[in-house]
Amino acid sequence: MQSKICGIKDVKSLKYIINHKHPPNFIGFICNYTKSKRFVRLKFLKNLFYIKRKNIHFVSVLVNPKEKILEKIKNFNFQYYQLYDVTPKETLRIKKKYKKKIITAITIQKKIDIKQYKKYIKISDIILFDSKGYEKSVSFNHSYIKNIYCPVKKMLAGNIKFNSKLDKFSKITDIIDLSGSLETSGMKDCKKIDIFLKNIKKLNDKNKKKNTINRST
Repeated sequence: MQSKICGIKDVKSLKYIINHKHPPNFIGFICNYTKSKRFVRLKFLKNLFYIKRKNIHFVSVLVNPKEKILEKIKNFNFQYYQLYDVTPKETLRIKKKYKKKIITAITIQKKIDIKQYKKYIKISDIILFDSKGYEKSVSFNHSYIKNIYCPVKKMLAGNIKFNSKLDKFSKITDIIDLSGSLETSGMKDCKKIDIFLKNIKKLNDKNKKKNTINRST
């Protein structure tokens, strides 16, 4: 199981996450959605990029981005663009022009909403299944995505607690994405981040041990 921590906006949190004994695979930055309390102005984003990221993928989270913002961030060393409310045609254009890997976000409230992902399979590197609502998420039944055919990696976000038992997600998704549940009073909480990352490590160790036993029998 891989992990992503989203909504980073300060140096202290970023340094803590990067230098954690079990760092996440992805870190997300809100680059153009100004209504979000996690929005990072480009001027400050530059300061965050001075920090050595090691092997972690940096993700630019973009909501229906206009060309102006895409041009402004093109020289930032993002490996992925995470796109909300972008058509398949525009997604492909962005991918080709800016040469970035794409995380397509599909927002879900009802089971029927999931079908939208099929339009993006061939042009996305990861499909993110997220709750409706950018700031106040509306929970959805995570089991909706359990048996869907998805040839690219699946990422899951929305109403997952920092201390949730993660075993139940092993057969549902490849990547767990947390943001708000890692915060206290609107700021990232290092204690919650630590618990989440350690639980991911425990889950992966458990699954690795299980696979080893299965191969030996």
